[in-house]
Order: sequence, then structure tokens, then C-alpha cells
Amino acid sequence: MKFSRKFPYNPLVEPFALAHVRVVTGDEAGTVRNNMTILVGANGRIEQVAPSIETSIPEEYHYLDGTGKTVMPGLINLHTHLFAQGKPLNPRLATPQGQRMVSRFVHSPLGKPYLDTTAKGNAETLLESGVTTIRTLGDVGYEVTALRDRIKTGETPGPRILASGPLLAIPEGHGAPLIALTSSTPEEARRTAAENIAHGVDVLKIAATGGVTDAQKVGEAGSPQMSVDQMRAICDEAHTHGIIVAAHAQSPEGVRRALTAGVDTIEHGSVLDDELITLFRHNPNALRGYSALVPTLSAGLPLTLIGQDRTGVTDIQLENSKTVVEGMVTGARQAHEAGLVVGVGTDTGMTFVPQYATWRELELLVRFAGFTPAEAIHAATQGNARILGVDGVTGSLEPGKSADLLVLGDNPLKDLHVLDHPVWVVAAGHPVWRPNPRHFPDIDALLDEAYD
Repeated sequence: MKFSRKFPYNPLVEPFALAHVRVVTGDEAGTVRNNMTILVGANGRIEQVAPSIETSIPEEYHYLDGTGKTVMPGLINLHTHLFAQGKPLNPRLATPQGQRMVSRFVHSPLGKPYLDTTAKGNAETLLESGVTTIRTLGDVGYEVTALRDRIKTGETPGPRILASGPLLAIPEGHGAPLIALTSSTPEEARRTAAENIAHGVDVLKIAATGGVTDAQKVGEAGSPQMSVDQMRAICDEAHTHGIIVAAHAQSPEGVRRALTAGVDTIEHGSVLDDELITLFRHNPNALRGYSALVPTLSAGLPLTLIGQDRTGVTDIQLENSKTVVEGMVTGARQAHEAGLVVGVGTDTGMTFVPQYATWRELELLVRFAGFTPAEAIHAATQGNARILGVDGVTGSLEPGKSADLLVLGDNPLKDLHVLDHPVWVVAAGHPVWRPNPRHFPDIDALLDEAYD
């Protein structure tokens, strides 16, 4: 039943009972149920969650005494990239020439095994940090869809993955050429969406505006790039297949255009006005009639709170980030106050966003956007599951759902920092007994100081 970097992975699920635990349900009210027992069957699903005194444990089930421990649903991260680890940027690689050089390598015969190994390692890091479901939003190719399938069949450990494949951008736009398919017309945009869908992706991502990391002039981040008609063509193609669409958008106009086109989630975001709030709440072109905001505060705040000598950003990137981050933080707070659907994603792999630090986004939502700890946990579990459309499978601890569990040494409602030290993690019934994701102490120290 063990796996980690030190132990072999068992593709079979052995049924077990986790007894005498405190259960944090993940609802917005912060409901806690004491002295509970959770039964997990050989199919990797939860069979029962009930008071320990009322629970009969079958003889063939492994008995685990969870006295003193807290169990909650596994975390869900809506915005990840598995091609990088979150270390500081190399400014030379942020130029168009540098991007093309990296792109040539990762798309070469030598680059593919490197990407496969990197993606697998980063997925395991996310899992060991307590994240049992992820959505990738910008892959180099289709290496993550292949990894997703290996995890599904039990060939390798990892979280549940909803993979995007390459993001969809304009020529020389945000993410191009490194992690993007490009188009110049609505017809071409529809074809790029169809190409990703033909490769089996679960979600799509659009670069609606410029971004900070590859900006070449002040004001480029947040500047609209893809037309409404192009984005509408992508959304129509995706929605025909029941696939949700995310949009990188970092300005009010960029957000407005993306919502008008029908995207389902806005990544990063901006200052909101009444029109935008109404569009989020009632979006007739979105798959489910509304759109959600995923602020990714973890990706923005370090660029403005940590010295440029440590982050590695250029002067242009820094100036762009100041405007963008202010909008992201304000928009997240406005969205929460307006009662919009707000999801939790970190933009893992970007500068100072290590794969193991999903928990920090919850703290940032509490500190900067007005969430309570219970609301933040709800957003990262039940709320995120609903955004992805997998709430019938995961996101809460209910009979019939996948056994995606996070076992902690204390109650995260009292201190979210306990999320940084999982005791055990269970993904679809597969336990990680000794979760020990590799940390970057220098980055952790700088983030701790920045948020102190």
C-alpha cells in the first residue's frame, strides 16, 4: 500500500478503515465532525463516513488508528503547469529569442523524455503535498494527457489530472511559441481547439491578454491579444464537447472580452466593475451559464513583494507585474464580496510558485481577499470540484465518491499552515504514507518573509 520516492507503488487498492478521526467536511460553514471512521473499499471509493461508535469494520480491512488526526477532502489546484518547478526566472530566457531556443529543445527528441520525467516528478510533488486533483493550463505538448492516462490505469502514482495540452494564443502572443498553438482568425482558432480536443484534452486555455513573464514592453501584460470572435470560436468548439475553457486575462478589457466570448474561468483577473460582476454571475455563452474567477495570488504577489535580485524578473516584467497584481488582488476581493464563484489555483511552476505550495493560496485568499479559513478550504475542495464538473466524483467526503483524503496533524480551520505538513495523503484509495515533497528552503524563507 505504500508509495513515495522511497517505496514502490502498489497499483491495487487494499481496503482500509481510518478510525477515530476529526473530519473537516469542507463546507463554507466550517463543519467539523469528531470521532468519525471512514471506510474505503477496494474500488478506491468511500464506503462510509460515520461516528466510530456506530461503525462496524470488516475483518479484511486494514485498521488505521487516526486518533488526534484531522481528515479533509484532498486539495484541488485549478491552475498548474508541470513543465517547471517554480524557481526564479532566467531573464535571458524571457526574451523571444530565449523562448524560441527553449521551445526548440522541449519539442526535440531529447526534450520529450525530459518533459515526461519533469511532469511525472511535479505531479508526484503535488500529490505528496496534499493535492489530489489538478487542472493543467498550458502544457508543452500532450505529455500531460499521457501522464493522466498512466495514472488512471494505475501504472504510476499521481493526482487526478484534467489536462489542457498547449494553450491557444495569437502568433507571438502570450505563451507562444513555447506552450501554445497559434491562430489569426476565428476559423484557425476553432481548428487549434479541435486539434487539442482530438488529442484527448479535458480542458482548454486561451491567452486572452499579454502576460508578465514574457512581456517585452511596459503595458503588454493585460493588453488584449485574441479577438472576441476567435475566443468565441474556441468556446463554441469546446462547449460542443462539454469541455470548459479557461482564459488568461489580466485587465478589465481583457476579462470583458473573454467573458463575452463565453470562457468558463478567468485566470488571474483584474479590477471588476458592475458589468463584469454581472457577466461572471450570468454568462449566457459559458458552458454552465456562469463563469468563475481563479485569482492565482501566489503567482503575482511574490513578484512585487520580493526583491528583483531574488525573483530574476526584468525591469519590464516588474513594472508590468505592479499593475497586474494590484488588479488581481482587488478583483479577488471584489469577487468574494459580490458572492461570485472563486476557485483556487496557484499557477504552479511559475516564478516562486513551487509545486508543493498550494496551501499558500488559501492563506493569501484569507489575508488579501477577505475569505475565512472555512471559505478558503471550501473553495479548494468542494468549490473547485464544481468548477471542474467533477463534484460527483471528488471534492467532499461522501459515500460513493473517490477516496481523495488529506490527513493532517491538526485542524486546518484553526491554522491553515498545517496543510503544509500532511501526515498521509490518499488519492483514489491509494495512500501515501510518508509524504515528503522536495522543498526549496531558500524560496520558502523568502515567501515566509514576504507574507509575514
